[in-house]
Amino acid sequence: MSEDGKPRLDKWLWAARFFKTRALARAAIEGGKVHYRGERCKPSKEPKVGDEVQVRQGFDARTVVIRELSMVRRGAPEAQTLYEETPASIEQREAAAAQRRAAGAGGLISEHRPTKKQRRQIHRFRDERNTLSDE
Repeated sequence: MSEDGKPRLDKWLWAARFFKTRALARAAIEGGKVHYRGERCKPSKEPKVGDEVQVRQGFDARTVVIRELSMVRRGAPEAQTLYEETPASIEQREAAAAQRRAAGAGGLISEHRPTKKQRRQIHRFRDERNTLSDE
């Protein structure tokens, strides 16, 4: 509970371990990454048991139902009892993750500089493209 004895949404998100700090939770709410009952809200919004919260973090978007209110951050197993993710949300997250995995296989990004031979091939390829576009 906050100073006046009422819960705050940013503090609940922090206690439920969606965000590492309360400041990050507050920034996410203000940035529109958290929707309470389908609408944008303020960090001081008072969450209630049974209400729905949508939280976007990186590529993932979760829709959870508040099961319990807590303003104290505890261990992860206890934090998971504060909410329940909806089945539709779980299905969407898994489908999006599978799609990212499938798309990620085609984009190979090298973590090292090209060798001299590879640089020559790159230059040769660029020169061929330039001569074809000039014609």
